[in-house]
Amino acid sequence: MASAAVLYSPEVLALATGLAAYRLDDGLTLRTEARSRSCGSTLTLGLALDGEGKVTRVGLRSQACAIGQASAAIFAQAAQGQSGEELARTAREMARWVASEGPMPEWPGLTTIAVARDYPGRHGALMLPWTAVLQLLPSAKDAS
Repeated sequence: MASAAVLYSPEVLALATGLAAYRLDDGLTLRTEARSRSCGSTLTLGLALDGEGKVTRVGLRSQACAIGQASAAIFAQAAQGQSGEELARTAREMARWVASEGPMPEWPGLTTIAVARDYPGRHGALMLPWTAVLQLLPSAKDAS
């Protein structure tokens, strides 16, 4: 198992502080909250979608550990332009990967937090944005 120093690397901490770029405002009326059962971390996710159901803007409010915040930042950085179906597919791949039942999904930045998979107590935080998107988008729910 990796050490805590590696789990909370400078790169993870930098991602966690980067959430300020994804402000959750009143214009993002499509929103939900996800909670990690394992650690109590929470994430409120707000999205704006275009006429084709693709993400045009992401807003986040997080009360999570650095892993949960970093996971949310990684999600936000690459979610724009993604459809609900694409997000649902990645969410399913994330769940399999976290459970050691599949490869790491092809989503930019995931290697930064990959070590968190070795910490079962952080799995819920790692999955926060993916859990939220499955709750939020009807097309994502239908595809899961």
